[in-house]
Amino acid sequence: MELNRYIDHTLLSASATESDILRLCEEALKYNFYSVCVNSCYVAIAKQALGRSEVKVCTVVGFPLGAMSTEAKIFEAKNAIEQGATEIDMVMNIGRLRSKNYVAVLKDIANLKRAIGLTPLKVILEISELSKNEIVKACEICVDAKADFVKTSTGFSKSGATLTAVKIMRKTVKDKLKIKASGGIRDTETALKYIEVGVDRIGTSSGVAMMNNIPSNASY
Repeated sequence: MELNRYIDHTLLSASATESDILRLCEEALKYNFYSVCVNSCYVAIAKQALGRSEVKVCTVVGFPLGAMSTEAKIFEAKNAIEQGATEIDMVMNIGRLRSKNYVAVLKDIANLKRAIGLTPLKVILEISELSKNEIVKACEICVDAKADFVKTSTGFSKSGATLTAVKIMRKTVKDKLKIKASGGIRDTETALKYIEVGVDRIGTSSGVAMMNNIPSNASY
């Protein structure tokens, strides 16, 4: 098992500089991470820095709140793909989910997926804001909307991934969707526990520390 190929090497801080993004890309190239995950304004810079390498460019849309209009999310996603993004992580409209307006949540995701076609779509549930039943419902909606992944967290809420939530997500989506765990995963041992319970990708800003098996308190 190659841990590096599970990692979306992530930097989403509002204060990240262009040189920080370039350093992120250098690290991703050095360790051959699966992707870098950056805010959409940095997609073009990351794409150029990564050149023809295997490392993909992932970006976030409707981030970190998910409360933007579907049209805004679609525009941001399509623009990012034109700039070189190869994966899109969107934030679910949590307020609408908690309002039980499931049709609106479904349409938001399905319309974005339709707009980006074959580009993989990961839907961020923000599990810290949801009950167990809401996590199940959110996953069911993502299956119906034909997303490609469900993702635990933005990393910007009160807490990140939990093994309990990932187990619920895996049980709900079965083999229909992949799972990305993100938020607070900072060491190799923890990362491996998530992979053991069925995670397909890990979003972390501690990938370099994991590769060198050293402690990290990094957050993105």
